[in-house]
Amino acid sequence: MEIRRLEGIFLWYLVCVFAISANAANINHLNIWPMPKSVSYGYGTLHLSNEFELRTDGSKFADASSILKDAFKRSLDVLRSTHELEFNASKIDPLLVLKGIHVVVSSPSDELQHGTDESYELHVPAKGSPPYARIEAKTVYGALHGLETFSQVCHYNISSRGIQVHQVPWTIVDQPRFSYRGLLIDTARHYLPVPVIKKVIDSMAYAKLNVLHWHIVDTQSFPLELPSYPKLWDGAYSVPERYTFADGEEIVSYAKSRGINVLAEIDVPGHAESWGVGYPALWPSKDCKQPLDVSNEFTFKLIDGIISDFSKIFKYKFVHLGGDEVNTSCWETTPHVRKWLQKNRMNGSEAYEYFVLRAQKIALSHGYDIINWEETFNSFGKKLSPKTVVHNWLGGGVAQNVVKAGLRCIVSNQDKWYLNHLDAFWQGVYSNEPLTNITDPKEQALVLGGEVCAWAEYIDASDIEQTIWPRAAAAAERLWTPYDKLAKDPEKIKSRLSYFRCLLNQRGVAAAPLDGYGREAPLDPGSCYMQ
Repeated sequence: MEIRRLEGIFLWYLVCVFAISANAANINHLNIWPMPKSVSYGYGTLHLSNEFELRTDGSKFADASSILKDAFKRSLDVLRSTHELEFNASKIDPLLVLKGIHVVVSSPSDELQHGTDESYELHVPAKGSPPYARIEAKTVYGALHGLETFSQVCHYNISSRGIQVHQVPWTIVDQPRFSYRGLLIDTARHYLPVPVIKKVIDSMAYAKLNVLHWHIVDTQSFPLELPSYPKLWDGAYSVPERYTFADGEEIVSYAKSRGINVLAEIDVPGHAESWGVGYPALWPSKDCKQPLDVSNEFTFKLIDGIISDFSKIFKYKFVHLGGDEVNTSCWETTPHVRKWLQKNRMNGSEAYEYFVLRAQKIALSHGYDIINWEETFNSFGKKLSPKTVVHNWLGGGVAQNVVKAGLRCIVSNQDKWYLNHLDAFWQGVYSNEPLTNITDPKEQALVLGGEVCAWAEYIDASDIEQTIWPRAAAAAERLWTPYDKLAKDPEKIKSRLSYFRCLLNQRGVAAAPLDGYGREAPLDPGSCYMQ
């Protein structure tokens, strides 16, 4: 009898050892993207009820604008969209059926702003007792992330013809590493229809990106209606390729309901030739159309009107004022501007500084903090407003200098995070570290995060999704997941990223294969998971 008891203990010990080692071995192969801060799981399986429901009792969040309710419906829609469901719950042990998800949000507010708490906890029981998964979050936007993670641990089962949750029980405790996790789209080089922008926003939410940087206007076109100066959108490519003021409001509202802020950009004083189509006085001359005329007070009056209109649409804390690639030779060779420079004892470089700082003051007067491209810091950093965020794009080492100067920084270095560079491979995107050579915790805190950029000289509605995805997902994990959980060798996460790419395809997102150049077509027939 004693021998049998010892044999039983030994077998139990072997099972435990096997389970623990299997858990450790499989943790890197969990198909969740981006990888959460903390994950534990088991080996059971639950079935989602055909009447899977949302419960919110105990939550302080009233959901007056239906953010949570709509997000829950979207989660069910993406789960149910891959196959027709034929699951028969009557043939399953009731304890193995999950009836719904209970979401508890402790803040009553739906305000979305920089620094909004995005943390959440997700718990899925081993058996349906209680028969509900549970999400706890400080804000509704943390709850949205929890719903996205839950959707990724659910899978269609070809045998049961229903949705299952494998590897239960789940306990996931999660929060983002950086507060700014951005994607830039450019509607000046090519117009993007509103439904296309909305699809991009949807896909951002799947990867937990939270800032859509909308580079609305540039040299080539000015497509946005602004009531203060209604002739500005005369600079659009055509009448159909325009956004109404209401379109702008709709895009912001749509993004907010998915936990995404919209950062608007006007790029001044350069990259602004299109402004003068409607208001030619903004051009230094007919032969020299940018930078905007620094000598004309109307220029700054118009900028004030634009930012005033922006403040009615774009509620994010920041506005992007550009400031990059300014060639002042136009000012110095145009007679009336040259005369103004001489009168004010300025050369071209000093006038560039004057313009940028005056534009900053205008934005500050409307309650915005400012983001400027790094040339402004490289040229006259100490004179920038202390409320400036410097947007690094040219090269390495800039972020270090910015934070040493006490300013905040966003990283988008072009060799790694410019998605229009089709030779920016996913491995380099994943490995690009915003805190490179920044070791002081106080300086690290000044790095708000980073942003991948899809500049649109060669991008329009026909190819934007496969240009962005899946490479943007590699950056999304770098910006979300704790540093010590990131793979030092990107190849170790390739299968998980490939799985996420296939998940995007299943959700209707035209994400390209991992291998090869950005947006390259599959090379041969084969499984999505092997490309």
